[in-house]
Amino acid sequence: MEMQLIQGQFSAQDSIQLLTEMVHVKIKYHESKIGSNSSEEDVKMREKRIKTLQKDLFDLRQTIQSSNGPVSIASVLTISLS
Repeated sequence: MEMQLIQGQFSAQDSIQLLTEMVHVKIKYHESKIGSNSSEEDVKMREKRIKTLQKDLFDLRQTIQSSNGPVSIASVLTISLS
């Protein structure tokens, strides 16, 4: 099953805003899962994932800000039930 989340061309400013909000939602998800019931291994994995998301977002923002023109973004969720 697939779900089209994003498909289109956006200004640099709009694309940065959209991507930033999406990444922040994912970071908040990981932060909410870090709690007293989490194992040390799980916490470390989530902290590493958060740092990776932050770095990737920083790199994306730099690339988009240095471009001239619209940005094409396509995002599809692929969901498999086991």
